[in-house]
Amino acid sequence: MSDITPNTPHDDLASRLSLPHYPRSSAYDARWTVENQMGPHALWLLEWLAPALGLDALRPGARVLDLGCGRAMTSIFLAREYDVQVTAADLWIKPDENARRIAGAGVADRVLPVLAEAHDLPFGEESFDAIVSVDAYQYFGTDDLYLPTLTRLLKPGGRIGVVVPALREEIEGSEPPEHLKPFWDPAFWCFHTPGWWRRHWTRSGAVEVEEADWLPDGWREWLLWCDVVAEESTDDFHVRMSRESARMLRVDEGRTLGFARVVGRRS
Repeated sequence: MSDITPNTPHDDLASRLSLPHYPRSSAYDARWTVENQMGPHALWLLEWLAPALGLDALRPGARVLDLGCGRAMTSIFLAREYDVQVTAADLWIKPDENARRIAGAGVADRVLPVLAEAHDLPFGEESFDAIVSVDAYQYFGTDDLYLPTLTRLLKPGGRIGVVVPALREEIEGSEPPEHLKPFWDPAFWCFHTPGWWRRHWTRSGAVEVEEADWLPDGWREWLLWCDVVAEESTDDFHVRMSRESARMLRVDEGRTLGFARVVGRRS
């Protein structure tokens, strides 16, 4: 796809996904975002994250590692919106597949797709001005020893920013809330509160935490996206997953689930 921003005011799908507080994301072809999604709306979450990272971290020409980039939508967004040089790292999506998507978006000169596992990143120390991760960091970043290893890839003063599914309050004990038991997956135990992430990063000694907050009405935006994907996706797996997530979010009504944004500066 050579043009990923062909939305028109009369496009019903685009209208449903055009939220006023995400003007950059709203310019992208709504069907392109549906076709390439792998969970929550990654462009919305990245657009929320970017201002907290600061203009210096995303200045033109800055080197950015997009860790767990999935189908590289976030990498494409970073290159197009901020004119940065992006290394698009993912374990599950093959680099040649992402390379075709990146070329179609017209940013092959600014985005390099690589195959990489989060615990075995093939980059030298101080390689990047910033590291971002959207809806991925929770799967490997809860390890107490992980952040110091990752931030060695940052230049001094460089920033790391992540957005992760999160909890309003930490869950005590070994059972999920009663209303979420029909939907609970053991992987959800990697979800935590913004306060938990602030403490986790601060204790590592690797960064000075500059932001750790909750996305207002994040659950509503997540639900809207799930409904759209369930209706519009041509992938049966994503349709089923989106329907199940939508059911869970309607039952929860924001009591438990949402999103956290965490930003730190390398000490």
